[in-house]
Amino acid sequence: MSDASKTLKGPDLAKDGASLDEIRDGAMLLGHANGEAVLLARQGDEIFAVGAKCTHYNGPLDKGLLVGHTVRCPWHHAAFDLRDGEAERAPALNPLACWSIERRDGRVYVTHKHKRDPLQPAPERRIRAPQGRPTQARPGPDGHPSSIVIVGAGAAGSAAAEMLRRSGFAGPITMIDPDGDAPYDRPNASKDFLAGQASADWMPLRPSGFYSRHDIRRLNTSVAAIDAQRREVRLADGASLPYGALLLATGAEPRRLDIPGHDRNTVCVLRTQADSQAIIDKLGDARRVAVIGASFIGLEVAASLRARDIEVHVIAPDARPLAKVLGDALGARVQDLHQQHGVTFHLEQAVERIEDGAVVLKDGTRIAADLVVAGIGVTPRLDLAKAAGLTLDHGVLVDEYLRTSEPEIYAAGDIARWPDPHTGERIRVEHWVLAQRQGQAAARNMLGAREPFEAVPFFWSKHYKVSIRYAGHAEHWDRADVSGDTAAGDCSVAFRRGGKTLAVASLKRDLENLEAERALESGDEAALSRMVPHGPAGASA
Repeated sequence: MSDASKTLKGPDLAKDGASLDEIRDGAMLLGHANGEAVLLARQGDEIFAVGAKCTHYNGPLDKGLLVGHTVRCPWHHAAFDLRDGEAERAPALNPLACWSIERRDGRVYVTHKHKRDPLQPAPERRIRAPQGRPTQARPGPDGHPSSIVIVGAGAAGSAAAEMLRRSGFAGPITMIDPDGDAPYDRPNASKDFLAGQASADWMPLRPSGFYSRHDIRRLNTSVAAIDAQRREVRLADGASLPYGALLLATGAEPRRLDIPGHDRNTVCVLRTQADSQAIIDKLGDARRVAVIGASFIGLEVAASLRARDIEVHVIAPDARPLAKVLGDALGARVQDLHQQHGVTFHLEQAVERIEDGAVVLKDGTRIAADLVVAGIGVTPRLDLAKAAGLTLDHGVLVDEYLRTSEPEIYAAGDIARWPDPHTGERIRVEHWVLAQRQGQAAARNMLGAREPFEAVPFFWSKHYKVSIRYAGHAEHWDRADVSGDTAAGDCSVAFRRGGKTLAVASLKRDLENLEAERALESGDEAALSRMVPHGPAGASA
């Protein structure tokens, strides 16, 4: 018996099958067939057989949630269509394998396996532009744009390029980005890759040759300007590239320190894979690192460097790490977790200057440091949009279809500020999963789908072996109610304003956070109140 077969759970669905009585309506059953984990799911009289592992990070789908004809992953909230395995929601990009089933003598058997290319457009998923759509310059087949240019090959840009092909777009697609490594798994630049637990070979989102095989052109250069009237972009070398539709997905860049010594060779920022590699290269014989900023990036850097047995000091003006996002109770739990792993915090402090081998705080404290990493946030890259005359307001303003003030230009990811139906406000969010989902939505809308972007924002952050799941968006709240024990790291916290739940953060409650996302989507305040009851009046965590 192979090692793989020893880990398989549940019935052998090819040999023994499963009784219909074992598969309740609206429920799932984990089994296996021919050495692979298989998930059976039932909706009414329909029974589906799909791969049991999420195609993103192999999350256990049997521990996830059935919503209609989809199954959702409990780890990072990807969603798959049970009928054809399609990856309907990022961060998963590849579809699940599907199996045919047979019913014999009151049992269900798994038979033939079906697997397809991730960008193969299924006929029922092809998008044809609706009649009456505004005429575009040089329209192509199916009423689609003649060509599509994507500025930025990060989360939003790469997800958009793939969705265009998955939706049946046959015209030219060009992705432009000066980051020669893109597209890659950027969240891991501050996690496993920096910790030395993932090799560089593991970082690319797609294998070599993938984009060219699907006729997606990738240009490793910068865009100098956009001419919206002529519908063309000018590249850094002076060449011009026309477009029928354009997606701006320029992302954000890390904020830089502005203190004496900020330009020393030992001072780093972290945004790209190259930034992460530069930190690794500079570690050398370094034994002490100062992280300036207790942001998610700053604390993930701290955790990754502790995995390398580096002494880490975190300096921040906050009284509690991440309290502005997670509240005091969860912030205290995160701080305690880092302290248990040897991180030293210098809170309510600011750096006066950086010297050779040390940082000096404003109160005169001198902290020895061989390397300094600044994690003080990011700034959206808006220069191209501004120069092109697009309407800006703390980001690129887009409508519910992610279309800018220029009808053939769309924006997605860190730069887009869109009307969020869940908060009733315009928001801009800097999350990897949300950027991917916006890129996918923008791609479909560029082809004429006219689908309002209504996704609930989601992100995760990993600290040592503890993952924080966060569904929703709460910039301001008047109470943070807790279910569970934050000190023990088993809890959910609901952030509320005016009695309405805006977001839920969870530790060790992956399914609950997935259920919270679903409730936030539908505005089911009763379900959210059952998950995390409202605390006493005036109480807040």
